[in-house]
Amino acid sequence: MPPLDFEILHRSPEGHARVGRVTTPHGSFDTPAFMPVGTQAAIKGLLPRDVAGTGSQIILGNTYHLMLRPGSSLIAEMGGLHQWMNWDGPILTDSGGYQVFSLSDINHVTDEGVSFKSHLDGSTVDLTPERSIRVQNELGADIIMAFDDCPPAVDQEDGGPHGTGIGSRVRPKGTRVEPDGSSSFSDSSPPGARLSLSGSRIQQACERSVRWLDKCFDAHQRRQDQALFGIVQGGVELDRRTWCTERVLAHDLPGYAIGGVAVGEGFYQLKSVVEHTAVMLPETKPRYLMGVGYERDLLVAVRSGVDMFDCVLPTRNGRNSCAFTPGGQIRLKNAAYARDPSPIDPGCDCLACRGPSLWETVDPYVASGPPGSSSGVSSSPFSRSYLRHLFLAGEMLGPILVSIHNIRHFQRYLLDIRTAIVHNDWSSITRKWPTSRPPEA
Repeated sequence: MPPLDFEILHRSPEGHARVGRVTTPHGSFDTPAFMPVGTQAAIKGLLPRDVAGTGSQIILGNTYHLMLRPGSSLIAEMGGLHQWMNWDGPILTDSGGYQVFSLSDINHVTDEGVSFKSHLDGSTVDLTPERSIRVQNELGADIIMAFDDCPPAVDQEDGGPHGTGIGSRVRPKGTRVEPDGSSSFSDSSPPGARLSLSGSRIQQACERSVRWLDKCFDAHQRRQDQALFGIVQGGVELDRRTWCTERVLAHDLPGYAIGGVAVGEGFYQLKSVVEHTAVMLPETKPRYLMGVGYERDLLVAVRSGVDMFDCVLPTRNGRNSCAFTPGGQIRLKNAAYARDPSPIDPGCDCLACRGPSLWETVDPYVASGPPGSSSGVSSSPFSRSYLRHLFLAGEMLGPILVSIHNIRHFQRYLLDIRTAIVHNDWSSITRKWPTSRPPEA
């Protein structure tokens, strides 16, 4: 049996969107799929039951962080990632390659791999393609990613302190700071607008990613039960995307990913890259767009033929009082919600918006309690007023409830997209989910 099976159930008559199902040794998930991120082998604050209750069928773990703590050998000793974290569904682990970008101030990149200064104790840690695969083999995820070199979208020409562009990122005009402290590039430039890029850095990342894929392929020891995906780099330069795609496809892999987006480019640059690259990837294999989470980005990617997505936005923003709604994010700490009795989103069926009665189908004892007793559980939703109080008081229940809501928001969105593909009703998405509309040029 192959480690992964991908079945296309329905194709859109317009464009390249499709509804499918991926089957792994730990079960199946429907596509297009959104994967919540469990960096430390946990979706922060949520029980596995909570995560499953949002409609999530597959989750993601972080190779770099689990390699440092507690170590992949310990997790293997405890039975592997699924058993250790009590999640019996599919799991995908990234390769650590994204940390080349996100931890650029504490790493040094060479053609052999990356040397990190551990954020835990300051020790030097070497991560090579071979070690990344060995760690992922020990973690035991169903889908594992090739180790790649993820370059920044915008570089200075001098190449930065390491001579590779690492550490030389500049914040482009138009960057907005999100409520959680992260930044994203909000660009309404029309199609065809180009960023000023350091071509040598982007090409260097492509060449390294291709060479490292060769090493990952050779190092992979669990091909019977772990599906290795290759990753295409190239920044927003379409010729480099083509160059990298052709060489990554030299390996016949169970699936392929588009990497190096959502790292500083704007919407129209992301759209151009995804539309160009996705159709070059095999139609019969799942296509994964890494690290993308905003609704309009997901819709563009789905219509380009992408099947899988992950992003930290739902939980990271949820921990910082930002809740997603079809009309946009709301900051629950704002004084405007102090006396607001309404739920986050009246149209949402999550635990926060529908109320604890949602769990009656999960645990009947919670609903009824012992004979003659009251369950103590109200069926009312949690109000914006109460949620605001939880955040201002530093109560952990606030981040938990809003994280649950945010994940459910994206699962509902992908469910509606799958329905739109089947019925060829794309207008229903932009009508019901205004945030899926592209920015005005």
